[in-house]
Amino acid sequence: MTGFQTLLYKELLRFWKVSFQTIAAPILTAMLYLLVFGHVLEGRVEVYPGVSYTAFLIPGLAMMSLLQNAFANSSSSVIQSKVTGNIIFILLPPLSHGEFFWAYVIAAAIRGLVVGAGVFAVTLFTSAVPWPSPLWALTFALLGGGILGVMGLIAGIWADKFDQMAAFQNFIIMPLTFLSGVFYSVHSLPPFWQGVSHLNPFFYMIDGFRFSFFGVSDVSPWLSLSIVGACFAGLSLGCLQLIKAGYKLRR
Repeated sequence: MTGFQTLLYKELLRFWKVSFQTIAAPILTAMLYLLVFGHVLEGRVEVYPGVSYTAFLIPGLAMMSLLQNAFANSSSSVIQSKVTGNIIFILLPPLSHGEFFWAYVIAAAIRGLVVGAGVFAVTLFTSAVPWPSPLWALTFALLGGGILGVMGLIAGIWADKFDQMAAFQNFIIMPLTFLSGVFYSVHSLPPFWQGVSHLNPFFYMIDGFRFSFFGVSDVSPWLSLSIVGACFAGLSLGCLQLIKAGYKLRR
């Protein structure tokens, strides 16, 4: 496991060395979202009975930041290594495809967790948020970070240049994130768009994570957990097959 530990350490050090960009900047962005939307809609919107709109926003923003940064960590690392040509130094050592996979995914999840925890800690100064079920929150945070870490790894393997990676992030990750119920409850949407929202796996990550704070959700947390868990398992198996085959890595 020495190779796995070394690659994991390299991935952790990679984002920690530029923490002002990889950690502080996303926290500031989430704070700006909270200040703008909270200031405009506080007192005008009540999604759940007895829950202020600012309090409603905080878990969603924390989870959104976690997901986006988990994806950014693994995807940017792989595409940079491919474009600069130093991916060869990762492929040459006798690393198994499982060690390669888990080093990138764990590092991505850790970055996501650090940013998400930072967003949650900073935004608590604006509104008190109950937290009756921290185990639910940790479960969805870990699975969400893992899923986006795997998606980032798949995107990094698939992309050959930076504009392809940007397209993947701008046309897939960003829409799925913003249309997952971060800023609203899907029950406020027309029936057709409610059905469309239920096809978005990011919705179940956000909704399950928010359930741990307020004890209410748009769908059953067990349904959310089963869908999120199935997504993680399916994406992981597919990604492992890509790494094992050397798709766009060894060719």
